[in-house]
Amino acid sequence: MYSRSALNLGTRNLCSLSHQTRRICTSMRVSTDTPEIASTSKLEGDSQERWLFIDSVFPIRLGIWDLRHYIGILREESLLERLHERLETVKTHDFHIRELQPYQKDGGVFVRFTYTGRDSQNALQTLQTDLQFEATKHGGLPSWSGLTYCNIWLVKGEPFLEDMYRYPSGIVHVSFQGPDVPEETLYSLFRPCGRILNITAPTPVPAGTLRSSGILFHRVRSATVARNTIHGYTFSGAGGTTRLRTVYQRPIQVHAIRDWLTSHPRIVLPIMFFLLGTLTYTIFDPIRVLSVEGKMLNWFDYREYTLYKWLRANALDRFSLTSLAREDVSPQGNIWKERKDAESAVRSYLSDLPSTVAFVHGPQGSGKSRMLEAIIRDTSRKALVIDCAELSRATSDTRLVSALAHQTGYKPNFAFLNTVNNMVDIATVGLIGQKAGFKSSLEDQLKQILEVTGTALKKVNNSLRTSEQRAVKALQGAEARQAEEVRTRARIRAGTWHDPRLDCIAGNGIISELGVGDELLEGDDNGFASFNAMEKDVVNSSGEGEKTSEELTRQQHRHGEDVQAVRTLPIVVIKNYGARGGIYKEELLSVLAHWAASLTENQIAHVIVVSDNRENAKLLARALPSKPLNSIALYDADAPTALSFIRRRLQDAGITSDLTPAQKKAIERLGGRTSDLERASYPLPSLLIHKACSGQGIEEAVEDIIASGVGELRKKAFGEDIDDAKSLLWSREQAWIVLKQLARKAELPYYEVLLDTPFKGDELPLRAMEHAEIISISTYHGRPSTIRPGKPVFKYVFERLVDDPVFQSSQDIALNEKLISNAESIVRTCESELSTLQDLSKAERSFWWFRRRVTSERKEYLLKKMRSAQTKIQTLEKRNTELKRVLTKEV
Repeated sequence: MYSRSALNLGTRNLCSLSHQTRRICTSMRVSTDTPEIASTSKLEGDSQERWLFIDSVFPIRLGIWDLRHYIGILREESLLERLHERLETVKTHDFHIRELQPYQKDGGVFVRFTYTGRDSQNALQTLQTDLQFEATKHGGLPSWSGLTYCNIWLVKGEPFLEDMYRYPSGIVHVSFQGPDVPEETLYSLFRPCGRILNITAPTPVPAGTLRSSGILFHRVRSATVARNTIHGYTFSGAGGTTRLRTVYQRPIQVHAIRDWLTSHPRIVLPIMFFLLGTLTYTIFDPIRVLSVEGKMLNWFDYREYTLYKWLRANALDRFSLTSLAREDVSPQGNIWKERKDAESAVRSYLSDLPSTVAFVHGPQGSGKSRMLEAIIRDTSRKALVIDCAELSRATSDTRLVSALAHQTGYKPNFAFLNTVNNMVDIATVGLIGQKAGFKSSLEDQLKQILEVTGTALKKVNNSLRTSEQRAVKALQGAEARQAEEVRTRARIRAGTWHDPRLDCIAGNGIISELGVGDELLEGDDNGFASFNAMEKDVVNSSGEGEKTSEELTRQQHRHGEDVQAVRTLPIVVIKNYGARGGIYKEELLSVLAHWAASLTENQIAHVIVVSDNRENAKLLARALPSKPLNSIALYDADAPTALSFIRRRLQDAGITSDLTPAQKKAIERLGGRTSDLERASYPLPSLLIHKACSGQGIEEAVEDIIASGVGELRKKAFGEDIDDAKSLLWSREQAWIVLKQLARKAELPYYEVLLDTPFKGDELPLRAMEHAEIISISTYHGRPSTIRPGKPVFKYVFERLVDDPVFQSSQDIALNEKLISNAESIVRTCESELSTLQDLSKAERSFWWFRRRVTSERKEYLLKKMRSAQTKIQTLEKRNTELKRVLTKEV
């Protein structure tokens, strides 16, 4: 079964016209079906009234979108007049046209006519024959397209002209008001209208509903003929009388597309999301690239607008009660001399095309960020800063993606769609039994943001290079104009300059001698001759050095292009790389490392990675396996530099008196950590200055700083309790042995500590303590060399911890118990082996009296080892006894 089509119907479908007798010129094909006696109206006398249907006079309107019916509306009057003229020439059986009713929706015209005849069937046959002959004689009926393929059909039923949304289709729905009509009868009745593709049999229907069949025609034109000629036809059969009702059906059922889509999710869902993804890449990615580019070039920063700068310079700064000028952080004197080497290395890296990643590392607060800010500000380079510390604070993957998008300027960002995709995946499990795979992993989302950012960096580079080239061309043009002006002045002074505008007045030829020409305005010809000689000398000299000059110019141009290419490259700074914390740390650092490597390999941007820990360089090294990293280290300032900084800060605070030797010695204990001196990270000197300005002595302030550091270090290195100590990556004994040795020495050999008890070759605890900034490990030729305190002030903190008798005794006892346990294990192992050797010595024979047995040598070695371990056990137990007495005495 097929449903009706709700379509619009043009106006002027139901109109009747009366016409005078006119000329007929028609080409028609009269239907050859057997005339059936349909509803006939009896008039006065023997006259009877019937209907004809002429198809294809107007275009068949297939839907509301079909605009061809406007052509029929424009040509309706002329077509009806011509049709009336053609048909009225037939006079058989008193054939007379009473009315023409156009039906533009179905593209035809109904003709109501009268005729006379006792035998109605024979009269209609004769009439059809004459109409056929007359149509063939004049060559066709008029139509909207000018083609002569219109046909005349005898209406067997009753005309039904309606203006509902039932547009023609190739399917005619036939309802039976009475018993069912056999399929053979339907075929013989509808086949003259055109070729039939299929006839559906009547199906059971609810009570009160008419049974029906569907007839599928090959052409829509045949369906329109059947609909308008058969509707209302009465069929009499053995089962009774049946009236046929016809209506169009749409080829597609209502909601068929929707039903098919919902019933095939395995096909529809992937296609739908593929189209959505394509839409995202086509529309949103260019917008995101533009957004990142605008962030890099400060398109959306109102502070970079000329109007804002003018208002600030002429209004805001003048009327503001406070100074808006930024604090000068540039180096003064020799305060920052320790980082000059690192700054020079960074500037050298930025002065060439990138081939690797610059890894700037140093203790936290050593001035890495300040140094890079100063370099970027001095070079006026565009920079993109990604702070891993802020990203590590994200508690979910959605927040992490949003934070990275915010830092890079990636907009619009639909982070919530990943949650929706996850819900879709869950729903598809119930529909198709498996996940559709629409949810993107965190790594894929981060890569997508960074790929768009990389594309934007390329565009930034191209934009800056175009602007630079435009500025260079403008400068060269200005220099050329200036040189031409100098040359013109020289020629004017020499009298050889000619103004071509004089030719417009003086004319050409002989009269042009009134102009200046190339002759001298005043003086003799010697000056002109000397000028020509000078030009010849210049030409000869230039001819000899032409090749050298061209090569020099080419080299200068090539060098200028290289410098320009480097100067326009953007800078990507990844701060706090490997920051502590964060549940997505490994994924984030891995994605950033590979992205940084791709930027430098493709020479898209200079990449500077800043980290507090040198060990974080391993992740970058994996991303760049074939190229070494450009490692740049920053260290703490020396004592004179720290004293100079504190002296200047005290002077700024109003303290003009010079430091005493005791105060200098106290300040030297703080060390030269740049963050302490700059009040950036850990405010030791700022606290010192604050307390000194409030009347407290410098010695007391330093002592207070060290005392607060003791509590902090004790918690960080040993934990608050046993449960807290279990979460540390090192044991308390390992931390104590390192701190105890560093309290006595400024530095320790790395491998000596590593191979001794309690580490025994395990590097992980030492690396973890370095990451926690308890110690710092310096390198020599790329290998670990020495171990130092994590901060200069920690040396005195270590001493304070070691000098605490209770804490020292408790930690020494724990360390000694560990050593005693190891020594007892050695003794037990030796005892077991000696027992085995005792059995072997009985079976061993000596063939020569002067040769010692192997088992005897092994016994002597094991006995010595047992004696040494036993002596160590006794010594440590005696030491533990003394330490326990200390614990009982101390409160």
